[in-house]
Amino acid sequence: MCDDNELTLQHPFAAHALMLIEARVIAIIGKYQQDAHYKPESGGILLGYRRDRHLHIVDATVPQTADRRTLFQFWRRDRRHQEAATKLWGETNETGDYLGEWHTHPEIQPMPSGLDLAEWRKICKNRVFLIAGTRGAMWTGVGQGDAIRPCPSDAQS
Repeated sequence: MCDDNELTLQHPFAAHALMLIEARVIAIIGKYQQDAHYKPESGGILLGYRRDRHLHIVDATVPQTADRRTLFQFWRRDRRHQEAATKLWGETNETGDYLGEWHTHPEIQPMPSGLDLAEWRKICKNRVFLIAGTRGAMWTGVGQGDAIRPCPSDAQS
């Protein structure tokens, strides 16, 4: 996973809108990629800002002790994820917010599973979803209403 540079993606639902993922976030997620057969799935929430139609992801929570992790699934259960979002909200005069979810998959080119899509549809009112693969590849998409679309891959830099 490239952790030297931020990642800029085209928003799949809004023409001329971008999603910026800070290098810090890519580095945080990269520490949890499943690059060995014994590493369990990991995940957390994505935090940042909505700036008009643009999304700016500045932080991510990491797996906590009350979360459940197996080789093929991650369940976010620890209250500290919510506490991080609430803290950002308060510290930024209610401009910083929960933007979405991230987790890892034990595959080189990650794609959302049927379970991922079903769970995301429960929360996808304008949310970002990111899956990190085993060798640095990422799948990134946005949910809006009941629809979930991947970010165009040619916009990544």
